[in-house]
Amino acid sequence: MPFGCHTSNWSISSSSKFVSLLYVLESGFSAEIAVVGNEGMVGFALILGGNTTPSRAVVQSAGFAVRMKSQFMKHEFNLVPPVMHLMLRFTQALITQMTQTAVCNRHHSLDQQLCRWLLLSLDRLPGNELIMTQALIANMLGVMRERVTEPACKLQQAGLIKYVHGHISVLNRVGLERRTCECYEVVRKEYYRLLPVQLAS
Repeated sequence: MPFGCHTSNWSISSSSKFVSLLYVLESGFSAEIAVVGNEGMVGFALILGGNTTPSRAVVQSAGFAVRMKSQFMKHEFNLVPPVMHLMLRFTQALITQMTQTAVCNRHHSLDQQLCRWLLLSLDRLPGNELIMTQALIANMLGVMRERVTEPACKLQQAGLIKYVHGHISVLNRVGLERRTCECYEVVRKEYYRLLPVQLAS
């Protein structure tokens, strides 16, 4: 089933693609608070008892997903302990990502934030290419488009990425990892600690 518009009435697990969780202000400006790929699901508020969330789920990479009715997910969560434990571990990992994103946005340079975002996105894709405009990246990072141009150019000049007409190819992942802040590694380690099988699949 192709990704479409999602509401909190559904629980969605993505397959080898990724979705951004965004918070949109009244002004229309938005910022990404987390990314979700085949390691998790969208609609986790259902298992926490909240049923809805003020954030939005936006598909960033076209693909397929498993979609289940919320009643079924709640039933499995409440009656099947392995399912409950897995979903709670994912939620803990997601909260770590959200927390680290907030810290990163407050204390680290836009260059480091861009590297972190590229790495987190690549972790949820099968290859080394992203189809993403600078305007969309700026929207994810919560800044004006002009502010993304300079750090993106620096990464390209350093031979870490190649950017052509909305296509970003990562040429040197190790270089990106060296250039980013510690936030990426904190999130990566927590995901592998809590969800090793899901990330390896």
